[in-house]
Amino acid sequence: MITILLSIGLLALCFAGIAIKIIVKKDGEFSGTCASNNPLLNKEGESCSFCGATPDEKCKNPVEKSVAS
Repeated sequence: MITILLSIGLLALCFAGIAIKIIVKKDGEFSGTCASNNPLLNKEGESCSFCGATPDEKCKNPVEKSVAS
């Protein structure tokens, strides 16, 4: 029982942390959302399958307005 309560508490803490980050960040956006910019995830230097950005480019995904703003 204590394991279940601890798990629920940790999940709630994670959700609260993400919510606080969205509220505090300017325009509620996350930076660096392209996986192509992460050298650990993209070892071959391929372009992003979502927006087409290469590893040396910034994400081309249009910025969506947040609910928090």
